[in-house]
Order: sequence, then structure tokens, then C-alpha cells
Amino acid sequence: MLHYFLGSYIVTVFGFICAYLWGEHVHNGTGLTCIFIAFVLAVLEVSLSFDNAVVNAMKLERMSEKWRHRFITWGILIAVFGMRFLFPLLVVAIFAKLNILRVLDMALNDVHSYAHYLELTHAPIVAFGGAFLLMLFMDYFVEQEKSIHWLKVPELMLHKLSKFKGICTLTTLLTLGLLMFEIPSEVRQSVFMSGVSGIITYLVIDGLAEWLEKRQEERAKLCADTVKCSGLVGFLYLELIDASFSLDGVLGAFALSKDILIITIGLFIGAMFVRSLTIMLVEKKTLDQYLYLEHGAHWAIGTLAILMFVSTFHEVPEVVTGLLGLAFIVSAFISSVLHNKKVKNEAEK
Repeated sequence: MLHYFLGSYIVTVFGFICAYLWGEHVHNGTGLTCIFIAFVLAVLEVSLSFDNAVVNAMKLERMSEKWRHRFITWGILIAVFGMRFLFPLLVVAIFAKLNILRVLDMALNDVHSYAHYLELTHAPIVAFGGAFLLMLFMDYFVEQEKSIHWLKVPELMLHKLSKFKGICTLTTLLTLGLLMFEIPSEVRQSVFMSGVSGIITYLVIDGLAEWLEKRQEERAKLCADTVKCSGLVGFLYLELIDASFSLDGVLGAFALSKDILIITIGLFIGAMFVRSLTIMLVEKKTLDQYLYLEHGAHWAIGTLAILMFVSTFHEVPEVVTGLLGLAFIVSAFISSVLHNKKVKNEAEK
């Protein structure tokens, strides 16, 4: 365990030191408070992203050791400085039509104005993430070759939809259409366009990944080049999944703190633990040992997608999202353990 989480522990210590120094420098005497907020944000990030770790592990199992290493190094830089720091700044700059340096100055010195602008962009941001994750959820359960089912009644019903071409896109578009009846008219267009962008992004990345996998199987002589390409696409796919998962957490973090650096530190620590957990799941072959973990993770993803859509017109506490996702994961784990015991008993007989 120490081997997998050593980097996360180092980042935690370094992050807490930075949070303390920043708190003492900027907020004068609030160093320990900043450490506590960073700790809570890290725990929140891990609880919201456990299902993300399982899904990431599924994809990483099919990637080379080189790309796994890049996921834990390049990926964490993109996840932290890209999604947790730069992305909110860019969103505010685009929607508020401000220079990004002005937005950065606002985030550091006028946090209330920055939080206000970010709140105005909440609905279209989570609509993109909700659409992307709902596509991921549907695509997993309507796969024609799927033969293992955990929650048999709903999963079998979803599997029967596999005979309808484009059912994932249609279902997500219908969900997005129903959402239009609930959200305010002033953000209706931006929410719809963001949702459609989420669908298109998923189709492009998933389609490219599938094409490269088929190319790899058909052209063994070009295996090295193809693995490199599919590794890159897989890497981008994982980063988009991680980005979609992090949207809700990044926005919700402002309920605990308005300081963008403290938020970044807390989410950075949480993201490192999620990355470490992902690598451990892959190398220990945990998904092979626990049959239903993937199912539980995707039910958590579907729940998160729906809650993201709901949050466009009604506030959803992050603790609700985290607990529901954790409930699916724990239930799937328990079901897997019971299944393993049943198989073992039958084998002994």
C-alpha cells in the first residue's frame, strides 16, 4: 500500500505546508484553518471520484506501462493545473468576456466577484459533464456483447436497447430536452449547446478509440505505431472522463472556500490519491477479482450525470452525490465478495 500511495503522502505534506504558509501570508493567522479546508476538500474529491478510479482502471488495463506512467505524471498536471485551476479561470474569462489575467487577479484579490462569475457559468458547465457521463453510462450497459449483470432487472432492460442504433445519443438528447422545461430561459440555449457538445465530444473520442483498437487487431505489423496512437487517444479519453467527474467538485469547492489556491491544493491532494488508487486497482487486478465493481462504478456515473443535470436548476449538495456514488461502489463490492464465496463453495462441492 505504501508503494502505491507514497507520492500521495508526499503531496499531502507539501500541500498542507503550502496551505499553512498561504493562510498565514494572505489571511493572517488562518494557516491551520486553511489546512483543515484543504483536508476536507481532499476527502470530498476522493469520495466523489472513487467511481472515477474504477472506470480509469478499466481503461488503463488496456494501455501500455508507458502510458500508465504518463497518466500518473502528465495526467495529474492536466487534472490539477488544467481542470482545477486554469479551467475555472478560462470559463469565467470566456463567459464574462474578460482578459484571463484580469480574471486571475480577481481570483486572488477579489474572490467574491470571481465566485459570482463562476456561479453564473455553473449550468452550462455541468450540462457538458452530465451529457458526457450519461453517454458513458449508457454505452456500458447497452453493449451487445455484455453477458454479466449485477442489478439484473434494470441492466437487462438497458441491454435490450442495444438493438436500437444510436440509443445512447437519443437517450441523452431526450434527457437534455426534458431539462429545457426546468431551467431558466436565459441560460436555456447555453445549457443545450453545452450538453450537445458533451455528446459530440464523447462520440468523437469513443469512436476514434474504437477505430484504433480495430486497426491494432487487423494490422499486427504496425502494432507499435498503433499502440502509440491508441495510447494517446486512451489518455485523452481518461482525461475527459476525469474532467467530467471533476466539474461538480470544482464548482462545489467554492461552498467551502473562495480562495482558488486553497481549493487547488485540496483538490490536488484528492486527485493524487485517486490516481494512486487507480494504479493499485490495475496492478493488483482488483477488477478481475471483484466481478461487479465495474457495474457499481457505472451506476454511480449514471447517478452523477442525472444529479449534474438536476443541479442546473436546483442545488444538489456534494455530500449527496458522494454518498450515493459510494453506496453503489460498496454494494457492488459486497455483491462481488458474496459471488466469490458462492463460486468457491460450489467448486469445493
